[in-house]
Amino acid sequence: MAGLCAGALWALAPQAASAQGRLEAQYEASLSGIPVGRGTWGIEINEDSFSASAQGATAGLLKAFSGGTGSGSSQGRIVNGVLVPTSYTATISSKKSETIRMVLANGNIKESVIEPEPPVDPDRIVVTEAHKKNVLDPMTGTLLRVPGTGDLLAPESCRAATSVFDGRLRYDLKLDYKRMEIVKAEKGYHGPALVCAVYFTPVAGYIPDRPVIKYLQAERRMEISFVPIAGTRVLVPFRTTIPTPFGPAVLEATHFHTVATPPRVAKTQ
Repeated sequence: MAGLCAGALWALAPQAASAQGRLEAQYEASLSGIPVGRGTWGIEINEDSFSASAQGATAGLLKAFSGGTGSGSSQGRIVNGVLVPTSYTATISSKKSETIRMVLANGNIKESVIEPEPPVDPDRIVVTEAHKKNVLDPMTGTLLRVPGTGDLLAPESCRAATSVFDGRLRYDLKLDYKRMEIVKAEKGYHGPALVCAVYFTPVAGYIPDRPVIKYLQAERRMEISFVPIAGTRVLVPFRTTIPTPFGPAVLEATHFHTVATPPRVAKTQ
């Protein structure tokens, strides 16, 4: 099953308390136009908390190149409009099954475990404690928060970078503006999308000689088409495209339903 390509989250300005919304989406993964899997994704953004969960497609850039099924979830708080993840869990099953669990606090990894514990590979670049600071989990990292009150789909929304740790691999992603386009799901969203180029740089937790790492690091044609979650200033991927030697790997929404949700009313005497 193709994975959701980790994007970026940048929050530089306060968010209004009334900015709340929900997304329920279904995605289809394809390789060179041939369907290879399906998945669902749900996101809930409330006044002071958020949650995201995926079934069938797991969050992480490298999963677009491997088979299997999985599930993932991320939860966190919203502090002055900033999405601050507190936990992340992913279970991946292909030839074998493994579960990754992380606890985060203020952008730092406080706890990270992989079950069963993988063997130590001497060729793998070691992840240090310094690598686990100022990072996002890969699912929260897929949510692109646009600061301010201007146009959500402006070119400036693409021009940013972030750091991600997925429990094993620490990497950096840089986005840059590419174009605007109109996208249409089979059911649900039909409208404009902001297309960002995405560039991948491995930092730690990887084996340098692994071909997929070299390929992704050199590839300059990867892109993500972002659309908004109604009622919020958060953009999510509608389509992710990663060129491969076997043709484009694409993860695209087939059903995309998003609604704004009203703020909670404060209790009065």
